[in-house]
Parts: sequence; C-alpha cells; structure tokens
Amino acid sequence: MHTLKDKVALITGGASGIGRATALLFAREGAAVSIVDVDEAAGALAAEEVVTGGGRALFVTADVTRAEDCRRAVEATVAAFGGLDVLVNSAGIIRRADILATSEAEWDRVMAINVKSIFLMSREAIPRLTARGGGAIVNIASGWGLKGGRAAAAYCASKGAVVNLTRAMAIDHARQGIRVNAVCPGDADTPMLREEARQLGRSEEAFLAEAAERPLGRYGRPEEIAQAVLYLASNRSSYVTGTTLVVDGGGMA
Repeated sequence: MHTLKDKVALITGGASGIGRATALLFAREGAAVSIVDVDEAAGALAAEEVVTGGGRALFVTADVTRAEDCRRAVEATVAAFGGLDVLVNSAGIIRRADILATSEAEWDRVMAINVKSIFLMSREAIPRLTARGGGAIVNIASGWGLKGGRAAAAYCASKGAVVNLTRAMAIDHARQGIRVNAVCPGDADTPMLREEARQLGRSEEAFLAEAAERPLGRYGRPEEIAQAVLYLASNRSSYVTGTTLVVDGGGMA
C-alpha cells in the first residue's frame, strides 16, 4: 500500500490545512516529507508527528515568495533525503473582498503567495526532479480557479492563474518526465475556511453551514483533499498531466 515508497516529497504550506494532511498521508504512504512553511511552531509539530509515527520528515522555515528561501528549501530537502521526486505547492491565503475593497498591498500578497510561490519553487524543483528521471508536481488551486466567486477577486484571479500555469508547465516539462496537475478543492474545514468567516464578519457556525450546501450535504475534510493529491503524485496517475481534479462534494456540478 506504500504508493510513495522511497520517494521524497516537498510540501509548501505543510504546517496546516491541506498541506499538513498531505504531508501526514504521504509519510504513511512511504515518502520522506519536507514540510515547508513560515509557521515554525506548527511546522515543527507536523514534522514531529511524522517522525513519531515512524516516518521521515524535515521541517524548513521558508517564505515561499522569496527566491532565496525556495532555493534553500529545495537544497535542504535534497541534502537530507538525497533527491526530490514530488513537489506539492499548497501554500495559499485568501482575501475576501471585491476589487474596490482590496488594497494594492493585499492584491500583491495574494498573488505572491498563491501564484509566484509556485513559479519560484517549481523553478528550483524541476532540475532536481529531472535528475531523478522525472517526477510529479501538484498545485493546489480551487473551484474558484474554474469559476468566479463573490467578494474574492484577488483569490479567484490567483487560482485561475494556478490552473493555467499548471497546464503550461505540463506542456513544457512532459519531455523531462515531469507530470504537472492541479487539485481544485471546494470548501474544506481548514484554518483558511474559518479565516474567510472572520473576514466576512460571519459566525463560523453560519459560514460552515453555508459551505455544506452542496450535493453531498457537507464540507470536506483536508484528509479527503490529500487523497486526491496522493493520486496525482503517485504512479497511479502515470498518464495524467495538465489536468485539474475537482474535489468539492459536487459543488461545481
């Protein structure tokens, strides 16, 4: 069952939410995981949980909007585990506002964390994946990367960019044996979902109840999104590249 046995995976945003769930799942599936995040305390705890469970983990504190931090994270991963096979770009933030209520600084920050980080980290990782004969990159996009949403202009724009960047990278790097795909989650119970409620001035209870209004009648769990990431990172999806996998309980339908 160890679908990632002997693989090395680097996961940005790995200290919480979907990134953390992905790191824990990958470790159970046999991968050595490099958890990259700006949150030192939460990142160290996630790595400790992997090690306590018998897995291999490294935590690297890094700001993924900075080229030098991305380079250092990849180098530390390779130094610790001998190479790199999978990159999961999961770092992300949200700003719930229309363009009139979004400052230039907020726009730039959303774009930097949600899009620029994928460019910077992938640029460092691709030569390492190539050196191993290929690998997989999985970008965490959003259902709002495929359709618009209310009061989330910067976020929607950023996730739309992630979807099309994924396609472009898949075309560019297929000959190097690198598959590039995106997961588009619907609402899942993560700290970011609860942050949305705060930004909108809504109670968490009411906001989560609204998030559950989809065919399956509930919002998702980070662990469920992680299963989709695992599929795209593993050889089970060996003929899948340049695609978006929607995991949203039927919300898009």
